[in-house]
Amino acid sequence: MDRFDAMAVLLAIVEAGSLSGAARQLRAPLSTISRKIAELERHLGTRLLRRSSRGIALTDPGRAFVAASRRILGQLEEAEREAAGEYRTARGELQVTAPIAFGQHHLMPVALDFLAEQPEIRLRLMLTDQQLNLADEHIDVALRIGHLADSALIATRLGTVRRVICASPGYLARRGVPRTPEDLARHDGISFQGFAVAPETRYRRDSAAFAVDPHPRLAVNTTEAAIQAALADFGIIRLLSYQVEEELRSGRLQVLLPEFAPEPLPVSLVYPEAELLPLKLRCFLDWTVPRLRERMAGLHGGDP
Repeated sequence: MDRFDAMAVLLAIVEAGSLSGAARQLRAPLSTISRKIAELERHLGTRLLRRSSRGIALTDPGRAFVAASRRILGQLEEAEREAAGEYRTARGELQVTAPIAFGQHHLMPVALDFLAEQPEIRLRLMLTDQQLNLADEHIDVALRIGHLADSALIATRLGTVRRVICASPGYLARRGVPRTPEDLARHDGISFQGFAVAPETRYRRDSAAFAVDPHPRLAVNTTEAAIQAALADFGIIRLLSYQVEEELRSGRLQVLLPEFAPEPLPVSLVYPEAELLPLKLRCFLDWTVPRLRERMAGLHGGDP
């Protein structure tokens, strides 16, 4: 039994949520996946997975073994990359994650130019509004929006984005323009979940912060759906400025209560602390940091 291969199969099952999902991910027959897990469990003398009609679940020994497998395979991958010369030559796969809208509009153009300059680097760009764990997902660098928790990650500041509350001219013509945060209680609101750092409705008045929410008429789970509803004159939304950059520029949405707005949120690139960074990562940082700072300086409300 190849124990490294068995660990990789187990991690694929956990990530996919099922044996069949792992088989599709690894492009292997389902019978092969099942056989390798059975062999691993026999070798360890314990059950790693519980199977039921609702899917699979890890046993206590399974959770411990998965954590150890992630660590071991990560170390193996690091050793292979070092042996392959990634610390001497800019080559290999670079895994990057960023929020969806920011990644599409700002990171993607910079990344494509970077790949054109570095033909031996392959980029895997994961765009998600969920905050992924760099170690668990084997991510080299992440773009994070918001105040960073203390950790072993190194952060490079790129700029800031404003938290804005806005509505369409059609809605405001029908319901009136709020002049103070208290006025929001008389308005319809559109809320959404899914962004790692919620742009909460907090306002400042004479240095005192307080919060007021519009009446929640609609809740959605994506930023795009919230913006669509606001453009349809349905109500007030609160977002980050880059998420509605085009709508604000075109006048299809209008910023409300700017004099009460909270402090902007920092935008950073973060990556694990290491004595020696792979050259591909150093090249990526050297390329993207100044270009993203320049793009952020031109954002609606952004500053480096």
